[in-house]
Amino acid sequence: MILRKATGDELPIIWDILQEAIEQRRQDGSTQWQNGYPNEQVVLDDIKNGHGYVLEDNKEVIAYAAIIFGIEPAYTDIIGKWLGNGDYVVIHRVATANKVKGKGVATYLFKFIEDLCSQQNVSSIKVDTNFDNVPMLKIMNNLGYTYCGEVFFNGSARRAYEKIITLL
Repeated sequence: MILRKATGDELPIIWDILQEAIEQRRQDGSTQWQNGYPNEQVVLDDIKNGHGYVLEDNKEVIAYAAIIFGIEPAYTDIIGKWLGNGDYVVIHRVATANKVKGKGVATYLFKFIEDLCSQQNVSSIKVDTNFDNVPMLKIMNNLGYTYCGEVFFNGSARRAYEKIITLL
């Protein structure tokens, strides 16, 4: 498996993976991603801005995430406290293909992101998720992310997590 930047040609594959995730959230009874976000334009913007990444296995795209080296404005107003105050990476729009669900792909994705951050000399990873996104909450717990408080997107509270990684 490799983590690499997504290309514009992969938008249909990425969008299919996100559509599966959106439907899964709906089936789980969640309100997350049920209001037209994310949409294809958001993903296209991710790719154009160099934030869109795919996890590839045997030349097949099996997961997607937006990985942003920079400031997330919504994170400046946390109700709580972040672990670190320096540079950080933000992870948004994480989704894995249905055909690889239950095989630890999201865990691999996060570990590859940690490696990417270490290579870029950034030791803090911040992520948020809906209160009812049980799969993501489990990943955060299993990979040692610390619950730091709440952040808000479009007036909606989200659980905020951070992990400080050891740099290589």
